[in-house]
Amino acid sequence: MEDKIVIAKRVALELKDGDLVNLGIGLPTLVPKYLPPEMEVYFQSENGIIGMAAVPRQGMEDPSLTDAGGGYVGAIPGAASIDSALSFGLIRGGHLDITVLGGLEVDQQGQLANWIVPGKMVPGMGGAMDLVTGAKRVIVSMTHTAKGAPKIVKKCSLPVTSLRRASLIVTELAVIEPTSEGLVLREVAPGITVEQVMAATQAKLIVPEKVAVMPIAEESKGIAAKA
Repeated sequence: MEDKIVIAKRVALELKDGDLVNLGIGLPTLVPKYLPPEMEVYFQSENGIIGMAAVPRQGMEDPSLTDAGGGYVGAIPGAASIDSALSFGLIRGGHLDITVLGGLEVDQQGQLANWIVPGKMVPGMGGAMDLVTGAKRVIVSMTHTAKGAPKIVKKCSLPVTSLRRASLIVTELAVIEPTSEGLVLREVAPGITVEQVMAATQAKLIVPEKVAVMPIAEESKGIAAKA
């Protein structure tokens, strides 16, 4: 199973009926594909959409329907188009149940760095700082390493996105929960050992006596629900 599919499937298990969820650009946009077809989850984009649907088929794109990264999206029946002020009011007001964001680094305190790489041109910080600060839960979905280098580190070398601690980190190797005591290893991916996770992690991990295996299936019949 591809790394990004492992991550998306596991993140999908954190969502429940009726959730209002913001998806970051890139890997997080795969999550709706692995929701059960009967589940109703409403996806929001900070540029002013509530009720995003899956990426449309080639040739069916509508230039007026894009996510915050400029990628084409669809809209479910009853979707709402709102202005940026209301969209960020929802985010900053604590009305988002979950935000799922990609990450460049997460440190031992659970702080996320995902908005800039010094010296590289970026279009702007977008809503990352607001989302990490305002959402009820913050799930970081990212690969465990980048070109062999750990992304879960003792201290972020990149500027942190928010002082707030993330709620959960999901990688292709593990599920890690940042807590006031430190980073707790909750699950390992199928076929992965605790030792492999620790070898790929620079930060210190708290390893409980029993570490579960991610409850994800090799194949999924889930479809993009209220995406």
